[in-house]
Amino acid sequence: MFFASDNWAGAHPAINERLSRESTRFAAAYGTSDLDKAVEARFNEIFGREVSVYFVSTGTAANSLSLASVARVGGVVFSHSEAHVIEDECGAPDFFSNMRMVPVDGENGKMDPANLASGIAGFPQDSLHHGRAAAVTLTQATESGTIYTLDEIETLSTIAKANGLPVHMDGARFANALVALGTTPAEMTWKRGVDILSFGGTKNGCWCAEAIVFFNPELAKDFAFIRKRAAQLFSKTRFISAQFEAYLQDDLWLVMARHANTMADRLRAGIRSLNSTRLAWDTTSNEVFAVLNKASAEAAQARGAKFYDWPAPHAMPEPVKDDEMLIRLVTSFATTEEDIDQFLSICKAG
Repeated sequence: MFFASDNWAGAHPAINERLSRESTRFAAAYGTSDLDKAVEARFNEIFGREVSVYFVSTGTAANSLSLASVARVGGVVFSHSEAHVIEDECGAPDFFSNMRMVPVDGENGKMDPANLASGIAGFPQDSLHHGRAAAVTLTQATESGTIYTLDEIETLSTIAKANGLPVHMDGARFANALVALGTTPAEMTWKRGVDILSFGGTKNGCWCAEAIVFFNPELAKDFAFIRKRAAQLFSKTRFISAQFEAYLQDDLWLVMARHANTMADRLRAGIRSLNSTRLAWDTTSNEVFAVLNKASAEAAQARGAKFYDWPAPHAMPEPVKDDEMLIRLVTSFATTEEDIDQFLSICKAG
């Protein structure tokens, strides 16, 4: 019953096998091997256009260096007020980009378009003392477990483009959002105005594999130097490429994400059926937010269930009572039906 995070899950056997096979051979270093080049070409196929791809080790590195690539002196970056980049990355995006994050409110973990427009208007390009608008970053799927629709992505991108701002997408759970929407990588990114993507693999069955994807290679002209200076150019980059090769082969990445989402659907349905537990709000990804009475939560933890209690968001639909606890439950490619059913059984008994 490991629901603390999809980061807690191991690596898929196919990815482990590919890493093991790679460890027995020699290959050119620093991203110049035939494997590196083949996987970069695979990203072109996935997104249906020529892209520039750079591998890094963590999602925080992917987000921070993506924003560093579009940095402006005195720049500010707009994100949802509860997004990972502003809440959970220890100021790394600010540090590496030398810009500051400006929060934009919106319900369900998604930036409100009107709030974004007014936020950008507050930082005109000649705003010497307050700073100037430089970029917009959105999280897909969001930290609240919700997902931007294609139209919502396009609306935010249109506002950004009208102000000359590039759009970055934090896709740590990109695959989960993609299969939930039933769309294509191209439709969820560059066709809707996204310029740069942090493409996550670690939360979805990889060991340590993240990619920064530029949909306009011209934007990446200085990025090799940015990555090197940030100590994210690995000498044995092929071990990240090997993970992505297995991850993308035969749509394994989509199979794993679909399984995680299905397990979350099962969890959501079970919680709705219980009297002592309720969903805190509706989600459509592999994150589930529930309100349990404290006795049920403690009983589940005593039986080995792992989850995090969660701070109530600004727009919490229904307040959490003193004898209740708001928790986050995250499913993964390794979650089983038995895990879900055992957890629900404990909650029902509580």
